[in-house]
Amino acid sequence: MHQKRLSAPKTIKVPRKIKKWIVKAAPGPHDKNAVPLLVVVRDFLQLADTAREARRVIAAGEIRVDGVVRKDYKFPVGLFDVVSIPKIGKSYRMLFDERGHYIPKEVTDANLKLYKIANKTLVRGGKVQLNLFDGSNILASNEYKTKDSILLKVPEKEIVDHLPFEEGALVMITGGTHAGQLGRIKRYKIVRGSAPNLVTVESEAGEFTTIIDHIFVVGKKGEEKPVIDLGV
Repeated sequence: MHQKRLSAPKTIKVPRKIKKWIVKAAPGPHDKNAVPLLVVVRDFLQLADTAREARRVIAAGEIRVDGVVRKDYKFPVGLFDVVSIPKIGKSYRMLFDERGHYIPKEVTDANLKLYKIANKTLVRGGKVQLNLFDGSNILASNEYKTKDSILLKVPEKEIVDHLPFEEGALVMITGGTHAGQLGRIKRYKIVRGSAPNLVTVESEAGEFTTIIDHIFVVGKKGEEKPVIDLGV
């Protein structure tokens, strides 16, 4: 359960050679590239100078993630999670920079979070369960499709808006050489075989193609801005 800094996920932007060890994220939301809450508090937000101080702040219930108090210093924090510190009245949304590193950006809509629909399943009683990108799920109607995004009010997880995956939709790139960029879907190509499907995106930097796994819908077709504050 130990994690060396040199082998830590590349999404965590911390000095690699100053010290040997770093906290390893516990199992939970998101994938293995998530950032432990202690690292967010100490290294990203610089609310503490040492790991011991950061653990005290977290254990005291001073930190909320998506509106829920988290006291586990290993709690995994990932894309679009909102870390709030009520005592100082600030909230930060976890985003990607141009190198694919997680960075916190101060935002004003801490009660909203975007989720990508990874797949759908039929559960007992004929209800539809939406399985979301971070491992969580929610019951909803069958009108939602995989690859779509839904805007939820947190922590209640109440659906506020539906963002379809379609040509012209505003998207954020979440991986590869274009990580962190915004653009619009120009074309979606289904590839035969085991290779991932491809999406062509138009952005201010030009036109490029990436795999479907790196596409996250953040705005509707015809709208100029994302539905959440991205701190830009």
